Amino acid sequence: MSVDVSSPPDSPTAIDAVPLRHPWRWVAAIVILILLGLFIYGASTNEAYGWGTFAKYILDERIVNGVWITIQLTVYSMVLAILIAVILAVMRLSPNPVFRSVSWVYLWIFRGTPVFVQLVFWGLLPTIYKNIQLGIPFGPTFFHLNIQNLSLYFLSAVLGLAFNEAAYLAEIIRAGISSVPEGQSEASTALGMSWFLTMRRTVLPQAMRVIIPPTGNEFIGQLKTTSLAVAVPFTLDLFGRQRDIAGVIFEPIPLLLVAAAWYLLITSILMVGQFYLERYFSRGATRKLTTKQLDALAEAQTLGEAGHV
Repeated sequence: MSVDVSSPPDSPTAIDAVPLRHPWRWVAAIVILILLGLFIYGASTNEAYGWGTFAKYILDERIVNGVWITIQLTVYSMVLAILIAVILAVMRLSPNPVFRSVSWVYLWIFRGTPVFVQLVFWGLLPTIYKNIQLGIPFGPTFFHLNIQNLSLYFLSAVLGLAFNEAAYLAEIIRAGISSVPEGQSEASTALGMSWFLTMRRTVLPQAMRVIIPPTGNEFIGQLKTTSLAVAVPFTLDLFGRQRDIAGVIFEPIPLLLVAAAWYLLITSILMVGQFYLERYFSRGATRKLTTKQLDALAEAQTLGEAGHV
C-alpha cells in the first residue's frame, strides 16, 4: 500500500492552557524586599558601621597596595598549584603503583590538614631548617645558605597556598581527563598521534569543559584564602593591612567592610572572566537545537507518523 506523504496528517486541536498562578511567590518577594530595605536603612544609619571611616580608607594607599599584593599572592599560588596539580593528576592516572601511591599520600596529607596549620608550618620553616647545605657527606661543603637571615614570608605564603590548592586541583583535573571517553584517545592513537598530541588536541579540549568551572571556583576561593597568610606570618596583603590600620585607630568594623568591599569587587571581576571562559570552552556542546535541526526533526516525525498509517 502506497502512502501519500506529501500532505501531513491533520494537526491536533490546539490546547488552550491556562498558566498556574503562584500568588505566594509575589508575597514572598515583597516580604524579602521589605526586609532587605529595612536592613539597608538600619545599616546606613547605624554609627557602629563607621561609614565615614569606610569612605576615608577605601582608597587609602596602604589598602590599595594590600589589594595588589593579594592579587599577586592569588595569581602566583594558582599558577604554581596548577603546574603541581597536572603532575599529580598524571601520577594518579599512571599505571605505575609508586607514582599512584606518592600522589595519593600527597592528597591525603594536604587535603586532610587545615590550610591554616600548613601555613603556620611554612612560617616556621626557617626555625625547623635553619641552614641549607649542599656538599659531600663528611666532606667539603659546596653551598651554604642561612635561611634565618632571609625574609621569606611572601615566598612561604605563595608556597603554602599553592601546595594546598594543588591537592584539590589535582582531583579536578583527574576527573576532567577521566570524563573523556577512552575511544577518543584510541581513535587519536589509531590516526598516528603521539600521547602528547592526543592530550593537547583531543583529550584536554574536551576535558576543559569539566575542568574550567570548578577551577574558576577554586581561583575565587584562593583569593579569599590569601587572608590566612597572616599565619605565616605575612601581613602586607589586604587583610593584614586592614588589620594593622584597625589596630591603630581602634575601629575594626569599618576596616573589615573596606576589605570585604575589595574582596567582593575582585571576586565579581573573576566571576565575569570565568563566565566568558566557560562559554569559550563549551562551544559545540550546547544541547539546544537550531531552527534547521528542529525543522528536520519535525519532518522526520511527520514521515514516521505517515508511514504507520
